[in-house]
Amino acid sequence: MHVMILGAAGMVGRKLVERITREPDALGTSISRLTLVDAFQPPVPEALRPLSNAMTFDLAQAGVADKLIGTRPDLIFHLAAIVSGEAEADFDKGYAVNLDGTRALFDAIRQEGLKSDYMPRVVFASSIAVFGTPFPDVIPDEFFSTPLTSYGTQKAIAELLLADYSRRGIFDGIGIRLPTICVRPGAPNKAASGFFSNILREPLAGKPAILPVSDTVRHWFASPRAAVGFFVHAAKVDTAEVGPRRNLTMPGLSALVSEEIDALRRIGGDKAVALIRRESDPAIERIVAGWPTRFDAKRASALGFKAETSFDEILQVHIEDELGGRIG
Repeated sequence: MHVMILGAAGMVGRKLVERITREPDALGTSISRLTLVDAFQPPVPEALRPLSNAMTFDLAQAGVADKLIGTRPDLIFHLAAIVSGEAEADFDKGYAVNLDGTRALFDAIRQEGLKSDYMPRVVFASSIAVFGTPFPDVIPDEFFSTPLTSYGTQKAIAELLLADYSRRGIFDGIGIRLPTICVRPGAPNKAASGFFSNILREPLAGKPAILPVSDTVRHWFASPRAAVGFFVHAAKVDTAEVGPRRNLTMPGLSALVSEEIDALRRIGGDKAVALIRRESDPAIERIVAGWPTRFDAKRASALGFKAETSFDEILQVHIEDELGGRIG
């Protein structure tokens, strides 16, 4: 199977490659070719170099999607995007990357299929940002999407395109609505949700972190390990069981910021918690206020998708995967 990962240099993309390296049969079949694509040079693990091709391309540029799809990958992970805060701050860039690049990819698959028999599996990284207020206490799978950010709007449009192209037999698509991924490793990024990770990751490393919202903010979370598990499972799931509603809200953990901090205290102690500085940011508060907080992700759960059930578990995943199993 020829596997292509778009956005392979991003956090989830790198971890997906790491999972494939550790478990060569993770996707349910052997990989004959692995194509890694990003606007920045994607890293290639030594073990995968004999079958890998890493390329630096911007999917939104004219002709790029046609060139990539001309290699006829069997399985495409579309993770390439700019994050929520950047999409909100830069309107043109958000639509160019998150929507125009996605449309170019989907239509390149259509054009390749018109030449000869070709219908790949496409696993698309969507987001719970497709939903907007007002919300019920628990958001069911049947809840409509009315995003309140440009990022959420771009993802919602791409979800509709994915469902329609799948309905027409152009590709076999499945959209994964990711919870906020926490704890994200590395340096802080431009995501509006970045502080959820920052207030855990930085104090565990002995560094200060800023909390721009109230302790009473509630949100929907999953770990990077769970996120990779979502994509791996989506590559193998029987889409006949998914049905025509091809976009799935992933299971996760609904938790308050105060519950995050309580978990940090249990694992890192009062010294770690003391490194959190509260500095209100009205722009972040406004964006976060429009995000969903709790889901009943019964469709995805019934199909076998799984996530953590406590913030202690999420922190433990971070410690095991990023800190060598210990802190300090």
